[in-house]
Amino acid sequence: MSPLQSFVWVALPYVSVVAFAVGMFWRYRYDAYGWTTRSSQIYESRLLRIGSPLFHVGILLALGGHVLGLLVPASWTSAIGISEHTYHVAAVAFGVVAAVMVVVGLAILIYRRRATPRVFQVTTPMDKVMYVLLGAVVLLGVFNTVGINMLNLTGGYPDGYNYRESVAVWFRSLFVLSPDPGDMTSAPLSFQLHAAVAMVLFAMIPFTRLVHIFSAPVGYVARPYLVYRSRDPRMHGNRDPRRGWEPVRR
Repeated sequence: MSPLQSFVWVALPYVSVVAFAVGMFWRYRYDAYGWTTRSSQIYESRLLRIGSPLFHVGILLALGGHVLGLLVPASWTSAIGISEHTYHVAAVAFGVVAAVMVVVGLAILIYRRRATPRVFQVTTPMDKVMYVLLGAVVLLGVFNTVGINMLNLTGGYPDGYNYRESVAVWFRSLFVLSPDPGDMTSAPLSFQLHAAVAMVLFAMIPFTRLVHIFSAPVGYVARPYLVYRSRDPRMHGNRDPRRGWEPVRR
């Protein structure tokens, strides 16, 4: 096994987690006001209303499938009466639906960002890097689901590739600090690339607009009302407005 393979499948997962944790702390501590999607809805909303829901719902479906496939051992699903064939068919079916939604939604969002001048002007270099990595993760995932597990384009897996016996085992071993690189090097190259690029993207989340996925509007429930005051002197009678705060009249 090469040093590069050992680094990617032993060290890189932990490097990406550390980079993510340190980055999230830094972002929250020193750039709390930048913790946002930097929404461009004000510049264009028609395509956004179509592409954003498709992409986000598709991503949630894909993440749900990843959680089930990577964290739940095959022995557990077999114990409750779900055969490997049934699991495979269901996983591919839901995966195809999620893949179509994610690809169409992401294509619309990228087209919107490139074709709308005002939106493209507020696109940062980090946004462009993020879109390249995100697109690579999505396309590799789609190829794994549709190209290998459904259409067998590589010709080596007529019944689909059972990643639960290799990739999933490697992933779970990370939590007990004993990853076996052999579990990943035995997987098809597209699965390896999908995992490697996903780890790099995960490490970059704190430094991109993707940080918003770890936000929830919990504070809005208890936030006090915002009081707006007019700058128009006519709203205050015949006198000029005073400097500073004006008392609230009830």
